[in-house]
Amino acid sequence: MLSNLYEEIKLRKNQPKEGSYTNYLFEKGLDKILKKVGEETTEVVIAAKNNDHELISEVADLTYHLLVLLAEKNIPLEHIKKELQNREGKLSITSDRKEINDL
Repeated sequence: MLSNLYEEIKLRKNQPKEGSYTNYLFEKGLDKILKKVGEETTEVVIAAKNNDHELISEVADLTYHLLVLLAEKNIPLEHIKKELQNREGKLSITSDRKEINDL
């Protein structure tokens, strides 16, 4: 599913379709895409405090905008998959992480 959506987004980037929201984002450029990623991230945090249906919707929006960002930066989705695979099974030492208040 995510791969298909990513491919559709790349297709829009390479073969623009008039009236497409995806093309609007590409036309406006990286700053607009980053602004939308930031907005959607905030909406995910707020939705997580509210209800599950809203959270699902906002996570879907964020996921879409992250895929647009990857396409804008020409980063293949496969690179994200490989990065996650590289992390699989590795121990994360929580004592080495900053407290959320220190960020």
